[in-house]
Amino acid sequence: MWIFLAFLLVPIIEIGLFIQVGGLIGLWPTLAIVVLTAIIGTSLVRSQGAQAMAELRRSMAELNDPSRPLAHGALILLAGALLLTPGFFTDACGLLLLIPAVRDWVTGQLAKRVKMQSFQMGGGMGSQGFDDPRDFGSAQNRGAKQGPGVIDGEFEEIDSENPPRPGNSGWTRH
Repeated sequence: MWIFLAFLLVPIIEIGLFIQVGGLIGLWPTLAIVVLTAIIGTSLVRSQGAQAMAELRRSMAELNDPSRPLAHGALILLAGALLLTPGFFTDACGLLLLIPAVRDWVTGQLAKRVKMQSFQMGGGMGSQGFDDPRDFGSAQNRGAKQGPGVIDGEFEEIDSENPPRPGNSGWTRH
């Protein structure tokens, strides 16, 4: 229902604003403002997107909760889409989303309505594993030991006496 209202109301608001602004300043200045906001918005989205990506990398490297930089990145992406959409109302909303305090408020409002079931980060190789590496991919052991240090995979033994010829991989033509 909310999406229907957005698709109905946003174009009506934009048309009304175009008529009002175009009546005040004229056609060409109105179109110039729309193009200028798209250009400025694109550069702002690019720089803030790079900052959000750096913050996301930092939080992942430090094994911190990445939800804030992910949410900010998504809102910056939405801001870019709004700024590229011709119109004054969408440009105003896009510019507002480029303000970090506004993004924090929006994510706070969304967090009140969204419940996260579980979150897990990290992992890595622990002490769990198979006693004999040859048993790693065998059918009876596949899935037998599940845990954070177990990686399920398949392998194929290569005969060490008759190694495959280099260059005969099937990916190249001879």
